[in-house]
Amino acid sequence: MLALDTLGPGGTYRSRRVETIRDVTGNPVATLSLAPSLYVTRAMKALRAAADLPFEPRIEALAEAGRAFATETVAGLTPEEYQHTVSTTTGLPISLVRTATADIARAAEHIRRSVENARPAGAVTSWRDPLTRSGRAVWTRRGAVFAVHAAGNHPAVHQGWLEALALGYRVAVRPSRREPFTPHRLVTALRAAGFGADRIMLLPTDHRAADDILRHADLGMVYGGADVVRKYAGDPRILPQGPGRSKILLTADADWEPVLDTLVESIGGGAGVGCVNATGILVEGDPAPVAAALAERLGALPSLPPTDERAVLPVMPLEPARRWDEHLRKLAAGTKAWLGGDGIVDDLGDGSAVLRPAIHQLDSPFADQLGRELGFPCAWIAPWEPSAGIAPLRDSLVLTAVTSDSALVDELVAEPSIANVYVGDHPTPWMAPGLPHDGYIAEFVMRTKTVLR
Repeated sequence: MLALDTLGPGGTYRSRRVETIRDVTGNPVATLSLAPSLYVTRAMKALRAAADLPFEPRIEALAEAGRAFATETVAGLTPEEYQHTVSTTTGLPISLVRTATADIARAAEHIRRSVENARPAGAVTSWRDPLTRSGRAVWTRRGAVFAVHAAGNHPAVHQGWLEALALGYRVAVRPSRREPFTPHRLVTALRAAGFGADRIMLLPTDHRAADDILRHADLGMVYGGADVVRKYAGDPRILPQGPGRSKILLTADADWEPVLDTLVESIGGGAGVGCVNATGILVEGDPAPVAAALAERLGALPSLPPTDERAVLPVMPLEPARRWDEHLRKLAAGTKAWLGGDGIVDDLGDGSAVLRPAIHQLDSPFADQLGRELGFPCAWIAPWEPSAGIAPLRDSLVLTAVTSDSALVDELVAEPSIANVYVGDHPTPWMAPGLPHDGYIAEFVMRTKTVLR
């Protein structure tokens, strides 16, 4: 088995307390060393005491680490071995893991663009800039140490905290115990590229010690469900990253049939496990034809083991898959099931199961289910009319609006709870380097201050 050590200030550290990580069939794959609270406290102090790495070396090191992450042997694993391990333990299709690997490398390569795009146009990066002689805004950090409680649903979530590292923060990553392989590989590559053991750390912990990581950091980012968002919503030091609840709006002036491929990609692309996957489709007019077409297309997707090159759906151990099925049945009570009404579990016969797509039709755009995001391709199709306004569209990470109503688009772009608006035939999972995901991380970790000299 693989042995994933803590990556602390003194290099690798193997605790007496380890956790076994298993693949979706139940076979052990790796052990993960869990750092105790005292070790975490010392590690966070070491991060705070570390010297700054200048901007240009940071940018160069990030690009070098991204290339190594995607193309070289890191921590004893080739890219292919790493991708196979992630696929077998998370149940994500191997093709998705390969794409995520390339996306992380691309984010690291283009990190300069991301941080420069985020900087206010009127601000400079140093008090030494000649413009400060007449008074100028200087863009500066709000702290020195940044903590991340990472998610394990998708490797690409680890693109986010690279921005904080590029901006000069020393970073502590607490990996998900479901998928620690990506952050372990990325932190190892970053250290080898020049960040060093005192500027970037991987601190696997139990829940009690996890709070210590956040307490000793200046700022932090935490991934989780609605409960995590509620827990940290009032803490100005913490940036919660919760459910995306991404949606698509189809107005009556737009024909939905030409964008059916986009609807299918929005729901099922990337195995349907991401916060950018559409979970709500709102239709002006009769939603039944849209629901029927989606059910036909998504229902034809194959059930395959995650390492099969043709796999496109998520896989998990059989018992957790059955719990998801029970949860969906309760949640969908009273709705019309176009797909998944007879169950979403497809037993592969090896202790694992594919989670099949589900399409349910609602009676109202205000139904509670429209805000429910599940860990597989599942969409709620609801009627919408202009009199309902944009209230049903709020709280969306991404909203694709297939419409020619520019006044409506004005409202959607102005709505604070909608993070991204795509107008026209664009799938909700679309992203590009240099553009914000849920705002730029820099908006949270940086500030401007006037300097006059």
